[in-house]
Formats: sequence, C-alpha cells, structure tokens
Amino acid sequence: MNPKGYVPALRLDDGSVLTEGPAIVQYLADRKPAAALAPHAGTIERYRLQEWLAFLNSEIHKTWGALFNPTADRGPVIEKLTPRLSYLESELKGRPTLLPSGFSVADAYLFTLLNWAGFTRVDLAPYPALVKYAERIRARPKVQEALRAEGLLQEKAA
Repeated sequence: MNPKGYVPALRLDDGSVLTEGPAIVQYLADRKPAAALAPHAGTIERYRLQEWLAFLNSEIHKTWGALFNPTADRGPVIEKLTPRLSYLESELKGRPTLLPSGFSVADAYLFTLLNWAGFTRVDLAPYPALVKYAERIRARPKVQEALRAEGLLQEKAA
C-alpha cells in the first residue's frame, strides 16, 4: 500500500495514501480534536510534539526496527539504541507523559516502540522509568482495546 515500499501507511477515505508515522498520528489526532491527542497548531507545545515525533521516528523507530531482521548484527544496533533509550529514561523520570499537557500521539508512538522489546529481545530492565511508563500507557482502556484488536493482549484465563 505504501508506494515507498514499507510501513506505515494509511489509506484515507478519498483513496489516497498518507505515509510516515509522524504525519499519520498527527492526522489522526487532528481528526478528533476533542480527544486532545495533539496540542493546537501554532503553539509551542505542538512544536514540542513534532520534536518528539521526529526523534521517535528517526532515532528510535528506524534504529530499533533493524532488530526485526533476523540476520541483522545486533551489536551495532543495540549500541546505537542504548543512548537513545537512556535519553528517554532521563526525560521520563518523574513525569507521566512526554508532553506536560498529558497523553498525546507521541506517547502512543513511544508505547508502540517500547512494546517491540519482547519481540526483538531488547532488555528494558536498565530503564525503570521507561518500564513504568509503558505499564501506565498499557493500562489505559483505549490502549487495552487496541492491543486486544491487534491480538497483542493475552486475556487472563478464567
């Protein structure tokens, strides 16, 4: 679906395709402004959102994504990922979300990336603030709903 040959891509109602994670999540947030998933356009907080989305996309997503290739040399990837995770760890110590105003599409994006740890054998134990952050985000009802829909949430046996 993505003419660039990779994910993400979103087919819009008019049949066109929107690509690149930061553009897609901002589009989705802007479609439902009452959900307050992105600060208002033109505010410094909106630019902080864009700053986070750019960092997550270029530094975390692109780096971590390489670990899905079973033939990748993990050493250099982990070496590049480690200081970026350390930066996130320091930023999230003592605060619940990336933006001061609360949960945003940047948090949804970061949660998705952190959720890759189990699939790619990345140990998050050295990053307790990131682990707690992921647990908080995972506990959100809409996140639970999305994980269930994607088959990523194991239901507890009765």
